Amino acid sequence: MLGPTAHQDTFTRDRLPPAGEWPEIRLAGFDYPEHVNAGVELTDRMVEKGFGDHTALIGNGRRRTYKELADWSNRIAHALVEDYGVKPGNRVLLRSANNPAMVACWLAVMKVGAVAINSMPLLRAGELTKIVDKAEVSHALCDTRLMEELVACAKTSDHLRIVVGFDGTANHDAELDRIALDKPVTYQAVRTGRDDVALLAFTSGTTGDPKATMHFHRDLLIIADGYAKEVLGVVPEDIFVGSPPLAFTFGLGGLAVFPLRFGAAAALLEAASPPNMIEIIQKYRATVCFTAPTAYRVMLRAMDEGADLSSLRAAVSAGETLPAPVYEEWRQKTGKPMLDGIGSTELLHIFITNRFDDHRPACTGRPVDGYEAKVVDAEGRELPRGEVGRLAVRGPTGCRYLSETRQKDYVLNGWNLTGDSFYQDEEGYFHFAARSDDMIVSAGYNIAGPEVEAALLAHDDVLECAVVGAPDDDRGQIVEAHVVLAEGVAADEMTTRRLQDHVKAVIAPYKYPRRIVFTRVLPKTETGKIQRFRLREPA
Repeated sequence: MLGPTAHQDTFTRDRLPPAGEWPEIRLAGFDYPEHVNAGVELTDRMVEKGFGDHTALIGNGRRRTYKELADWSNRIAHALVEDYGVKPGNRVLLRSANNPAMVACWLAVMKVGAVAINSMPLLRAGELTKIVDKAEVSHALCDTRLMEELVACAKTSDHLRIVVGFDGTANHDAELDRIALDKPVTYQAVRTGRDDVALLAFTSGTTGDPKATMHFHRDLLIIADGYAKEVLGVVPEDIFVGSPPLAFTFGLGGLAVFPLRFGAAAALLEAASPPNMIEIIQKYRATVCFTAPTAYRVMLRAMDEGADLSSLRAAVSAGETLPAPVYEEWRQKTGKPMLDGIGSTELLHIFITNRFDDHRPACTGRPVDGYEAKVVDAEGRELPRGEVGRLAVRGPTGCRYLSETRQKDYVLNGWNLTGDSFYQDEEGYFHFAARSDDMIVSAGYNIAGPEVEAALLAHDDVLECAVVGAPDDDRGQIVEAHVVLAEGVAADEMTTRRLQDHVKAVIAPYKYPRRIVFTRVLPKTETGKIQRFRLREPA
């Protein structure tokens, strides 16, 4: 039963799945008042608790305290309501790299009772349009350095009415900054219900057609009061660093919600390459790192060359399978375990993980407190230990798609089916086997093959193509495109680069095929369906 709502615009609540299609939500141990606002809990409430002078965010060469962050987000909240007409329940898209201004804007959106949609800065206008149309986004806040694609999206949208620029640097010299500067530093936040939607997190799924997962104000607190408290044991002295974008729930939790919930700090990097992370870890003596195994490989090599990463007490790995050799080498060089875990956008964050005192190589671990997991067959029957099947999970968070027929595919008999294949050993530990679908997971990014195929097919040089994930030592998988060229086009390096550049220009650049295999014909069934499984087979 849903509690009271403060949303005047009831779009999200009206589009929750029917009650019979929800997963079973188990809230034991996660008790919050009927009315709670996550934006307030992560800022103003922390100031009330005595953390006002503690550093909350580090970025763009300066530190910001909890009091500064609370004041900053309150000023923006005033501007959103008084100057741009944002109403509780409106969807507000945020477009920015990882920086303090992005976090301040996100907090302000929650304080005014609106629904935040954090988007990847690499997305092109066509990809943004899909999000804007599906969520009927009315307002967008955008780093002025990234306005071009969003403005192009707004020109063709029937929903996006207002696009406001903010300064993602430390200069605070953009429209939103200038208006917010004259506002009061106190703000009476909207009294949102604990199960009012606070966040729409988009996941592309296997088809490239974006699905929006709906998360409540309480959910944002649950992932901190669950995983971050139980597994990480976050303390105010912690400094978080990591590579995942705030647009990903993995990054939003690890680089905003977790530190802010416990009076800790986050060091944000707009370009979070492994060398940049190594630099920031050494400079600020960071203690908790969130990234993918690809980056940890680079860190291990840097340690051989003298990099000092001894301040890290927690190295969290997610987004792709953690190879046992990386785990072993990290433990050997640091004396500390690497915490492998699995989460999903649908459940918001990590729900199975290793722990500091309970870990082993090539193993994802046990469920986080409050969650249950099992391995099932296609009908949802639990399989014997050791057999590979579908991973089913339930707990205090769960899948609620926005107006999505695929809700029934993700939820079966009250359990969330994550799309991953696992097996459970005799001791109850979970081990990853493979993706259950054709999603390509490359360096922590989920990439839908059909979307890359569509981009390639838009080029005149391409007659046919099929995209699969190919094994890669560094990235887990890479996007591999098998291409049949149009007549007269040379199958050479120049054509490879031309097609790669084309894909980067049409969709987010990280999705481009790192390997292109030219072929005369693609394997097909008698009915003409491409047999992608044959393309994955070793030559």
